[in-house]
Amino acid sequence: MSDPLRPRASLRTAVVWEVLKDALDRRVKATGRDALDVLDTGGGTGNFAVPVARLGHRVTVVDPSPNALFALERRAAEAGVADRVRGVQGDILGLFDVVERGGYDAVLCHGVLEYVDDPAEGVRHAVEALRPAGALSLLAAGLGGAVLARALAGHFTEARHALGDPEGRWGEGDPMPRRYTAEQLTALVTGADVEVGAVHGVRVFADLVPGVLVDTEPGAMEALLKLEAAAAELPAFHSVATQLHVLGTKRG
Repeated sequence: MSDPLRPRASLRTAVVWEVLKDALDRRVKATGRDALDVLDTGGGTGNFAVPVARLGHRVTVVDPSPNALFALERRAAEAGVADRVRGVQGDILGLFDVVERGGYDAVLCHGVLEYVDDPAEGVRHAVEALRPAGALSLLAAGLGGAVLARALAGHFTEARHALGDPEGRWGEGDPMPRRYTAEQLTALVTGADVEVGAVHGVRVFADLVPGVLVDTEPGAMEALLKLEAAAAELPAFHSVATQLHVLGTKRG
């Protein structure tokens, strides 16, 4: 399983992980507490939850899949953080059936908004779960990255279709229900009374570079990671990122 703390996996997660760690460190300093309460909605098998727990924080993972929660439990045990990770079955639109409002210092909403029927309500629920000044980490599929990928694969009609589709889909066979631009994501966040702190392009280059190059060229992975980090906050690259990350703070 991938892990943001391991170099190979960090090719896809490094930008988000570094931003998230910094946000949690700031909340620790602001609250004066070493251990934060973190909610990971749609957290699945714990790609972020387990590393966050390794930092000493308490993490609640809400996910609709029993299989994913079982894998999360096993993974947390293997990492020695079973006492700091709790998995509950549910989804973001029914979030307060399983967790309390206003009980968390940080909420992760990664790979969720692509699938929910009402993304605005999903964001509102994530924000309502936060304590005042809590941190919201939002990650979703980017429209531009999908258009670029279809075009580079020679599927020009599908690429053009995605550009004009309200949900950013390239056709009936597209497995992704919805994609976003940076402007759409930030509008969802600000509409939920959250102050946007930063927007990052994620996997700007990683999905386009042949894996064999990264695996065999000496120093290629480290150089690519540095390139991703350098481009992440540049608005010019948001439009071609595979994913978009928004970090915000709840007002109040």
